Amino acid sequence: MLIHDDVFSWEGFGGVFQLAAGSCRLRIFDLSRDRESAKVAVIKPIVVVVSDLPDDGGTLKKISVRSCASHIATQVVRAFRIDPQRMTYVEYHPASRYGEQGENVIPAKLDVVDFTWFEDKALHAKWRPLAPPMRDWLARAIAATEP
Repeated sequence: MLIHDDVFSWEGFGGVFQLAAGSCRLRIFDLSRDRESAKVAVIKPIVVVVSDLPDDGGTLKKISVRSCASHIATQVVRAFRIDPQRMTYVEYHPASRYGEQGENVIPAKLDVVDFTWFEDKALHAKWRPLAPPMRDWLARAIAATEP
């Protein structure tokens, strides 16, 4: 069950300079509240999905969710009071097209990011592809939230 779908802004470093501050789309699913998922015991029922916002054509370079994964995970856990040991953190990159007529396609990508948690901070991010059947379920759940 989708419990949050909105833009999430995180604070940067460096006091007033707010280095590496940014925003992303944040979706949080709670599998323990989903009727289909409730039939199966899930060790990590909270699925946090982050994705870059579309380019707004601004002059400043955007900070990607990949470059700030540990910092975003730390901020999300604090803001939503999530137990990091019960959370699956996923980066979603939608399919994109390129070429003169958009004839080439880069398929959508769902990567799990595993962290080492020290006190209340996410450290040492490691990326791996999300395996089926969770990948298939999450792809359908994300598609249902798209406009």
